[in-house]
Amino acid sequence: MSIFCVVDDKHIPLYRVMWVGAVPHYCGNEDCEREGQYEIRLEQGESVWATKIERDAMLDSLDQWQGGPDPEEDHWDP
Repeated sequence: MSIFCVVDDKHIPLYRVMWVGAVPHYCGNEDCEREGQYEIRLEQGESVWATKIERDAMLDSLDQWQGGPDPEEDHWDP
């Protein structure tokens, strides 16, 4: 397991990720170069832009890095 995930030719340390966009960027500007891409916000106000495949890989990497959900715990039992 690596602490890095590759997004747009950049090796992003997982501990820098603050949040991952659930929907693709859309601002309506004719000259927008990021439309249809997913924003991955990093600490210190930085962002990287990902394809859906890269975004999904980042989410999977974050789940694995943090231990992920336990597949045997499908229900909550008080």
